[in-house]
Amino acid sequence: MLNHLIGLFVPARLSEAVTVHSLDARHASLQIIVGGGLECIARGDWHVYLNADTQTTGPSNLRAVQLLHETGLDLPVTGNAVFLGRAGIDHDADVPGYLIHRAEALFDTRLIQPAA
Repeated sequence: MLNHLIGLFVPARLSEAVTVHSLDARHASLQIIVGGGLECIARGDWHVYLNADTQTTGPSNLRAVQLLHETGLDLPVTGNAVFLGRAGIDHDADVPGYLIHRAEALFDTRLIQPAA
């Protein structure tokens, strides 16, 4: 069963754009997006999925590090990052609008949000 949610995708490569789009939020699909096993960091009403296998090696994802810093977390991030909302303890939801707006201000870009 597909689980389509609106997510904020922050790629590790600076040449790739930060995007907001509908994505399949099943764990197997998220593993493909981040390129390996999942690590989840939860904060309030959102969380970010990262590649658990690359958190100690590889180049830093500077934009994800900056966005996390803006939310009060100072953590190293390597590889792609997918931000989603949180509903309850273990349910994914659409990424909160304020996190999208914070990313827009931080990266000086307009992130198009899909229609609900």
